[in-house]
Parts: sequence; C-alpha cells; structure tokens
Amino acid sequence: MKILVIDVGGTHVKVTATGHRTRVKFISGPKMTARQMVEKVCAATVGWQYDAVSIGCPGPVVQGVIKAEPVNLGGGWVNFDFKKAFGRPVKVINDAAMQALGSYEGGQMLFIGLGTGLGAALVTHHGNVLPLELAHLPYKNGLTYEEYLGAAGLKRLGRKKWRKHVEIVIAMFKFALQADYVVLGGGNARLIKQLPPDTRLGENANAFRGGFRLWQKS
Repeated sequence: MKILVIDVGGTHVKVTATGHRTRVKFISGPKMTARQMVEKVCAATVGWQYDAVSIGCPGPVVQGVIKAEPVNLGGGWVNFDFKKAFGRPVKVINDAAMQALGSYEGGQMLFIGLGTGLGAALVTHHGNVLPLELAHLPYKNGLTYEEYLGAAGLKRLGRKKWRKHVEIVIAMFKFALQADYVVLGGGNARLIKQLPPDTRLGENANAFRGGFRLWQKS
C-alpha cells in the first residue's frame, strides 16, 4: 500500500509519500483552512500515486475525528470530509501523536513538540499512542504551558528563560506520566543546548514514519 503523509503544522505543511524521496513543503499559518490545505497538497503532488492518506493535525483528534478547530490555523477543520476531498481512505491523528508514533523505540515514551504551539503524546509499553492535550492547561502566572513553551513564549522570555521552563516542564511531565524517556520534536527543539536526562531529539522524518506506521498498525 502506498501512503500519502501530510504533517500539518502552525507554520508549514510538509508532505511525502511511499517511494518518494522528495518532500513538499509550503506555508500554513493562522488563515489556512482545511480546504486550502487539501487544494495545495493536491496541486503540489500531481502525478503522485497513493492508495491512502495519513494526516497529522494540530489540536484534539479523537478516534480519527477532529474535535476542535486548530488554534494556530484557519477554520473549517471540524467535520471536513478529507476522504471525499482526496478520494482515498484517510486516517487523521494529532500531529504530535503522529510524530510520537514515528519516534517510538519501545518502553513508555513521552513526546513533546516545541513548535508554533506545544504538542504532546504518550506511547505506552504496548505501542498504543495517546494524544495529550496539555498545551492549554494552566501553568504559571495565569498563562498556559503553550504560552510559555510555544513560539510566543520563546519570543517573550528569550532563549535562556525559555530553556529553563522547557527543562522544568519536561521533568514534570516525565514524572507525572511515568515515561521511560522523552523525545523532543518540533522546529524549536534544536534550540535546547543541553538535553535533560533520558531525553533525546527527534528527527523531522519521524512524523512521516509515524504516518506510514499508522496504516501498518491497522
């Protein structure tokens, strides 16, 4: 089976497919709707052959259904018919969960995505992926975890203070969720100079690997 994998982020959308070394990338942003995303993906992948589609979408996704509009994107994501739009079977998963699935190497793993927002997912000892909606929970001074660890927090705090909060939150989440190790992903993970114990950096390719694994698991 050939799979088209779409990794939707608050800044960019990245696309690849089985057998393709080339990866398509285009800007997303706060005005991009679900329909616009599909149109751009289809335009950029003309001639590509695929049997099914995996979509990693920021925000709450429950049993393959988007439950709320992504905070850092435009509207029209809830109830959008991706299967009809692509003309193929489609699986939708939280974007952090998709990258977590691609990063998993056994044990109980916590994935934290440091990007435009804050993504998180837990992969259990049995390989089951549990998306975690931690970003908008209250953290400090009336602000959420995302407002501290996301791109806006990085800009407001500066790198030194931002890194300190990342370290604190990693330790807090790792202990609370009893994770054996932590994988950091997202565009801003590269800014962490010294990784906390039992923590490693993920790779960009892991999101795509997770999209492929999503169909393998089924």
